[in-house]
Amino acid sequence: MQDVQQIRNVVILGHGNSGKSSLAEALLFTAGVVKRLGKVDDGTSSMDFEPEEIKRKISIGAAFNQIPWQKKEIFLIDTPGDDNFFNETRFAAQVADSALLTVGAVLGIRPQTEKFVDLIKDNNLPCLICVTKMDRERANFEQTVNGIREATGLNPVVLYLPIGAEDQFKGVIDIVANKALMFAEGGKTTAADVPADLADEVGMLRENMMEYVAETDDELLEKFLEEGELTDEELKNGLAAAIKNAQIAPVCACASLANLGSSVVLDAIASLLPSPADRPARVGTNPKKNETVERPGSMDAPFSALVFKTMADPFAGRLTIFRVFSGALKGDAFYNANKETAERYGQLYIMAGKEQKPVDQAIPGMVVAVAKLKETTTGDTLCEEANPIIYPMIDPLPTVISYAVSAKKGDEEKLFSSITRLLDEDLTLKLTREQQTHETLISGVGQVHLEVIGEKIKRKFGVEMELRPPRVPYRETLKGKVTVQGKHKKQSGGRGQFGDCTIEMEPLPRGEQFEFVDKIVGGVIPQQYRPAVEKGIIEAMEKGVIAGYPFVDLKVSLIDGSYHTVDSSEMAFKVAGSLAFKKGVVQANPILLEPIMEIEVRVPKDFVGDVMGDLNSRRGRVLGMDSSDKAEIINAHVPQAEILLYSLDLTSMTGARGTFTVKFSHYEEVPAQIAEKIVAEYAKEKAEE
Repeated sequence: MQDVQQIRNVVILGHGNSGKSSLAEALLFTAGVVKRLGKVDDGTSSMDFEPEEIKRKISIGAAFNQIPWQKKEIFLIDTPGDDNFFNETRFAAQVADSALLTVGAVLGIRPQTEKFVDLIKDNNLPCLICVTKMDRERANFEQTVNGIREATGLNPVVLYLPIGAEDQFKGVIDIVANKALMFAEGGKTTAADVPADLADEVGMLRENMMEYVAETDDELLEKFLEEGELTDEELKNGLAAAIKNAQIAPVCACASLANLGSSVVLDAIASLLPSPADRPARVGTNPKKNETVERPGSMDAPFSALVFKTMADPFAGRLTIFRVFSGALKGDAFYNANKETAERYGQLYIMAGKEQKPVDQAIPGMVVAVAKLKETTTGDTLCEEANPIIYPMIDPLPTVISYAVSAKKGDEEKLFSSITRLLDEDLTLKLTREQQTHETLISGVGQVHLEVIGEKIKRKFGVEMELRPPRVPYRETLKGKVTVQGKHKKQSGGRGQFGDCTIEMEPLPRGEQFEFVDKIVGGVIPQQYRPAVEKGIIEAMEKGVIAGYPFVDLKVSLIDGSYHTVDSSEMAFKVAGSLAFKKGVVQANPILLEPIMEIEVRVPKDFVGDVMGDLNSRRGRVLGMDSSDKAEIINAHVPQAEILLYSLDLTSMTGARGTFTVKFSHYEEVPAQIAEKIVAEYAKEKAEE
């Protein structure tokens, strides 16, 4: 394959259950890439092949295939529609040349569709809209198109009008060619005359199309205003140019499960969507000169590519998947500009569902994979060392839910090495150690995300993951001031132990941690024993007194004491310091502190009242509100204990339209009634030990 003009790189986007994978399957079958028409619900789809996808009947990762059609090579990327795996979709959209947006003819535009439309706009992708499921009961093409026009701003123009709907869906009318295409076997069509009862509607749609196309080009607009119409050639060329410039989104109709209309969709992709050479040059940075560089999608430009996905393949090992932006890759090595190192590879592959097909070279627009690279990870730019470039990579979505993780049957080492291997594959997965609670936390972008990770680990590595809500890292401190004596005396045969200290304890301002002041006058405690008192207090502080949490913001002054010339030792004074501290805490009005998180919640206007009310019910304090084009932004301080699983509640409250980010802000006193419960729980745990 040498001609970039013959390549199409298309990402399929759409909310969950809009028919993306079913459409991909129908396109593959019609083009003869697969021998039978698989179904997502039956677990036979060639694009949803992972066991976790088959079980849940949803796409979890981006899947790839190549379709030959009309002497074009279509590189297809099928993406997840579920919010838990939206990161895969974002990365795929970043490297695609165009988009195929699926919208169901029954449910139409859903709230989640906004996210996919935003991806199309943010990446300036030419877009073909496919109204799917036209054979379903209550399918309504016109209503769906109107919904797209009102909700998306994509400027939809009907390219293929369906003939009939529901069980009468039997063909489409090509508005440009003004002819009917009746469905035949194997997803193909046969030409026919436009049905008389649709002639007026076709005439009106053709006129609308001329108007839309004319508005995208000054010369065409002048001609249209003068003569009232465009020639077939002008309409065809003007439409293609407007689509490639993302000014118009053509609309077609299909029913993938019955394989009706798939050849029409393939025709539209091949004839109307742009090749890599038609797209604007990709912009990156030359790391050596720190200047902006542009790379057009041509064979003549130096080779460059972006790694946008890594997969752990059970046979090939780690697969690195990248999209070629410019030049040709052949040979056995390339340069990783991010890591500043050359990498050798064995074989180039094209991804075809769960299989990999070897190829000799890769040119712009192709999505290819290599196995077992040592240094390269997702987000790296591959190029020629003599012509370095680094392309920007969008940041992964922030994690919103965390659980304490452990192995079900105690094989901790195997579990954590398994999770670590998946961190390369999934950039939205995080593994951290909480120093204070001594828990290992696994964090993801949703409940389903972490459940799928657990299933993958069990299947691939044979170890089970157990999740439980994480402990909140409370702290202990005191509000009062107290002077207290700690005396450790032990004389029961052999050498005795004697340590005696008097300390003064008082609170420090929040965040000051700990201060120890030696106020001993004279030699009531010899110099060599005084640091032991401090050490005993610090060790006791780490374990806490009232609920087992670390003690903070405390000033201790060592003011008096006594010692024994024979029986005193560092250990004795360490114990004395610890005893004094524990005794003093109880007398000095101890309190619990809790972490307060700064949360930013983004929701559509309709949900602001519900979300603010919910935050207040979680002991939150709303700090203020901002507005963006698409959402209201609520800023608040909320105790961490109240939002451990907030993502689940926000999803159900807003129909998955709300998002949030959270970060630690400060510590505050726990209200008395809640503190009592925490202390009681700790006492119960201690009693059971």
